Amino acid sequence: MAGAAADENTLRWNREAYQRIRLRPRVLSGFTQADTKITLFGDTFASPILLAPVAYQRLMHPDGEVESARGARKAGTTYVMSTASTSSVEDIASSGAHMWLQVYMQSHRDTTRDLVQRAEAAGVRALCLTVDTPVLGTRNRQERAKFRLPADMPTPHLDEAGRKELSMVSTTRNPATWDDVAWLRSITRLPVLLKGILDDRDAQLAVEHGAAGILVSNHGARNLDTVPATIEALPAIAQRVQVPVLVDGGIRRGTDVVKALALGATAVLVGRPYVYALAVGGADGVAKAIGILRHELETAMVLLGRGSIKDIDRSVLW
Repeated sequence: MAGAAADENTLRWNREAYQRIRLRPRVLSGFTQADTKITLFGDTFASPILLAPVAYQRLMHPDGEVESARGARKAGTTYVMSTASTSSVEDIASSGAHMWLQVYMQSHRDTTRDLVQRAEAAGVRALCLTVDTPVLGTRNRQERAKFRLPADMPTPHLDEAGRKELSMVSTTRNPATWDDVAWLRSITRLPVLLKGILDDRDAQLAVEHGAAGILVSNHGARNLDTVPATIEALPAIAQRVQVPVLVDGGIRRGTDVVKALALGATAVLVGRPYVYALAVGGADGVAKAIGILRHELETAMVLLGRGSIKDIDRSVLW
């Protein structure tokens, strides 16, 4: 979970880029609390902090994704399930959490169609198609650790080829194309976001192909090293497209959330922080981690003189 691609420069930059951005506080606003609610795709969210899709969570906790979703429900946030989950979509949905689904295109479209249909039946509210992983990145830290997915680890929504492609051993995958975007949209009534875009030209193409939203991501710095931090890629994309733009990568403080919103994000996703919390404290740990971020966000908003999310813009930046 901690590792990234090659020399892990982008992993470091994801954090450093946020640290370089400075905030501009305002005084005597009269605020002592802030409203963090947002509306996205017709749903109201308690805060703009979502739980990013992370594969193979039973590596961290015996109940894996189900426990993370329970934590998301306790924290009043949205859980984005991975196709490479170790629990079924029905079991995860039984937590009562508000859910989205991350989608990998597998070798057999029937496998993906089955998952999408089951997700819709289980109450999933949006799909995030990962588009940045035609091959797995050069993950030297994992290679040195000789990591292998345990043979008995369940992956109920990966077919045999998909499990091999995403096993962190194989270097080849079934790459998604723009035709797959059209196909996925044709089989679902749910909004489809494209996850893994850094170039604003690709963001524009995504909208032209019917994407309901963009998720600016460098895959947790785990694919191509020396690409920019996501917060650096965000502004050009947010300025170019007129759909919701979300961002992940390097978000560790409530002030990071403010900075992302100021630069055009509608919401943010966190991955490693809640996975570490899952390992340490299960659902309660996940809820605690998200609660810390939300409290920090509220505190930062008050100190910036902003009473609601809609009041956060570039003027909060120094």
